[in-house]
Amino acid sequence: MARELPYIAAINEAIRLEMARDDTVLYYGQNIATTENDEFVQAFGHDRVRVTPISETAEIGMAVGAALAGYRPVVELYMAEFMLVAMDQVVNEAPRMRYMSGGRVTVPLVLKAGYGFTAGWSGQHTGSIYAMFTGVPGLKVALPATPADAKGLMATAIRDDNPVCFFHHYLLTLEPGEVPEGEYLVPFGQAAIRRTGGDVTIVATGWMVGKALAAAAALAAEGIDAEVVDPRTIQPLDTDTILASVAKTGHVVLVDQATRHGSASAIIAAEIAERGFSSLRAAVTQVTALDATIPYSEPMEAFVLPDEAKIVGAVRGVLGTAPVS
Repeated sequence: MARELPYIAAINEAIRLEMARDDTVLYYGQNIATTENDEFVQAFGHDRVRVTPISETAEIGMAVGAALAGYRPVVELYMAEFMLVAMDQVVNEAPRMRYMSGGRVTVPLVLKAGYGFTAGWSGQHTGSIYAMFTGVPGLKVALPATPADAKGLMATAIRDDNPVCFFHHYLLTLEPGEVPEGEYLVPFGQAAIRRTGGDVTIVATGWMVGKALAAAAALAAEGIDAEVVDPRTIQPLDTDTILASVAKTGHVVLVDQATRHGSASAIIAAEIAERGFSSLRAAVTQVTALDATIPYSEPMEAFVLPDEAKIVGAVRGVLGTAPVS
């Protein structure tokens, strides 16, 4: 049975259900459990729900230690850029331990962080930096675009025996959607076809999934039938579903809020070029943010970021229907 929940409520429901199911799941961060009225404190107590020092190095380091000791910590980091303060823990400690121990220890922890707050926040906390974590062996990266996936991917992340970076988009926070009740898991490495079509494949991540669907609706009015693929996790990446769609359509547009040379779309483009080149009837086209810091000015911010019109223009270009300039 499903009912409508905001994106952030769906994430919280997953954490709450996993904590009720498994008493090794911990939840802590710099701005939670600050009062007795905190819903998680009321449900699970201060032993399992804690406020931490203002130190990302400390809280992520504690998570690694707790995970090695048999717990499943979820660290509330709020902003993805805060992870950069603790990159030794994120990149060089948590993902390496299982491999270096020959699988004798596991490191089941979730680093929950928001990204892409492009609403006048200028240079800081507006980045879409998820792709930098996809090349770290042992680290998984989830990028939910809907409330249902936010719940299902968080539950899967908590149960995984590897460290997971769970990135949620700020501008999706209050977006409502149908969310299944009770236990609900979305497997890692399994993309979702958000819209079927035969003319062009649009692969979009995170907040851009909604933009891609809006663009597809606009293109449909022109007689262009776009298929929209949401990878849901970018590590592991469901390359097979993407390649199957490209084989069907022969045309592909990749949409990513990250900067062009720091994007997940660049990785996807490389996979398509190597494994799906024979299917292509036009060059792979990327619609990404410009390689620039997000500006404070709203018109300049819009200039830098991808949007529906840019996606529509890219699709027309790959199909050869764009007007000659």
